[in-house]
Amino acid sequence: MTTTSEETTGQLLPDVMLERFRGRAAGYDAANAFFTEDFEELMQAGYLRLLVETPPGDAGGMQRATWAQRRLAAAAPATALGVNMHLVWTAVAGLLADRGDASLHFVLDEAARDEIFAFGVSEPGNDAVLFDSLTRVERLPDGGYSYTGTKVFTSLSPVWTRLGIFGKLEGVNGDDDVILHAFVPRGTPGVETLEDWDPLGMRATRSNTTRLRNVRVTPDAVFRRLPVGPNADLLVFGIFAAFETLIASVYLGIADRALDLAVQAVAQRRSHVAQRVLSDDPVLRSLLAGVAMKRTGVEAELRGVAEDLDSRADVGSQWFARLVTLKTHAVETAVAATSAALRVGGGSGFAASSEVVRLHRDALAGQFHPSTEESARATVATALLGPPSV
Repeated sequence: MTTTSEETTGQLLPDVMLERFRGRAAGYDAANAFFTEDFEELMQAGYLRLLVETPPGDAGGMQRATWAQRRLAAAAPATALGVNMHLVWTAVAGLLADRGDASLHFVLDEAARDEIFAFGVSEPGNDAVLFDSLTRVERLPDGGYSYTGTKVFTSLSPVWTRLGIFGKLEGVNGDDDVILHAFVPRGTPGVETLEDWDPLGMRATRSNTTRLRNVRVTPDAVFRRLPVGPNADLLVFGIFAAFETLIASVYLGIADRALDLAVQAVAQRRSHVAQRVLSDDPVLRSLLAGVAMKRTGVEAELRGVAEDLDSRADVGSQWFARLVTLKTHAVETAVAATSAALRVGGGSGFAASSEVVRLHRDALAGQFHPSTEESARATVATALLGPPSV
């Protein structure tokens, strides 16, 4: 990350703002409330236009966004994860445009006018993720389509104005089934947000379930038609690349903060028996050093992936393996860092109100984001060995 990017990100997310966010995070978590005040400040600061004003490509948009999200997550993980979903859509639009595909340029135009984008993609029981859908799409007489299904983990539920959805249209007369991607505006009839978000961690994202009941979509609102099953379409690459990279940034930010708290704890606590500060304890020194080494590795991975995305590096079939590995390593490091911070912090750090406890719960949420560890290992194995023969 260049010094210029760090400086401009610091201007966008000044320390005083981040301290306000950190001060509110515990209250949002305890109340299971959306991060309304944080969101308003980020909107006023133009943060949600981050990848519109500095797009992926030669401008270095992915590098700047990863740095910014890491910094934001160290102060307020749920705030960072929530706005991440909007930033992912703008990143996808920018990555496609940088590679000659202007099909999502309207996303950038609308984001510049402060429309808020969210993902209505994840479905209960659909482990195919983008390659199939349990949402049913039907043709309408006027040429449009009707979507019926259930979407989960719809972050930014209280504030989104554009929801990206997809579903499967069954083929007729011998045609193959196809996946149709579209956006629907807030207030579209048939879109219902359930007030069912009450998780262990990342509570302030308000990632409610969304039900679609005969949601009508005009033909021109469908921006992609893809075959069912794995495919190399640029949209699939863009979503995976943007999502995995920015998700990794959030969990690396959690690791940053957890390590800071762990260092503070061992520097302040003393052993009554050994009559020394815990920062001199060889076991604890080794524990924190191991976590710091993991963080250094993920930091290098993240920087390399972001730089290669901006430079349009051609790594062919290795892209997906790199992306899922980065995300997996970032989540593992966040869990390791928060676990270590709990261990060195003493009994008082086990209180439900402790920042370390909240960070640990937030870190555990990483296992539920695509790709899961099992899916990631399958992806890497395929890149390494080819697809299984049976």
